[in-house]
Amino acid sequence: QWGTAILVQAQLLARYIRGDMDAYPPLHGNDVSFMLVLITYDVNTVTPAGKTRLRKVAKQCVNYGQRVQNSVFECFLDAGQSKMLLHKLEKIIDKETDSLRFYYFGNNYKSKVEHIGIKPSHYVNDPLIF
Repeated sequence: QWGTAILVQAQLLARYIRGDMDAYPPLHGNDVSFMLVLITYDVNTVTPAGKTRLRKVAKQCVNYGQRVQNSVFECFLDAGQSKMLLHKLEKIIDKETDSLRFYYFGNNYKSKVEHIGIKPSHYVNDPLIF
């Protein structure tokens, strides 16, 4: 599938830009199983430290997916990337005041997501050229 090839290229570029290519297992076409993961967070921003945590969480999520609402991201991840992102976010948040949720929709997600209104999602596995 061309959608998967474009996704893999985008992920490799993101890994290269972030400078953490060696932190990931190699990608091998059909061997990699991607799943839709919905990430939501609620960070307490009463203090300046909370505002900093909010920016850091959002920055990490942007590296892995697309923002669909203020504190909600849709990410297409393999199991290793999902664990890595969870670990990174866990180190950022304050477990006493913040909340972080991962919803795993798997790779059969299109029948499980319904969108109404503006800003429809673009799924990275879909063709970019129509």
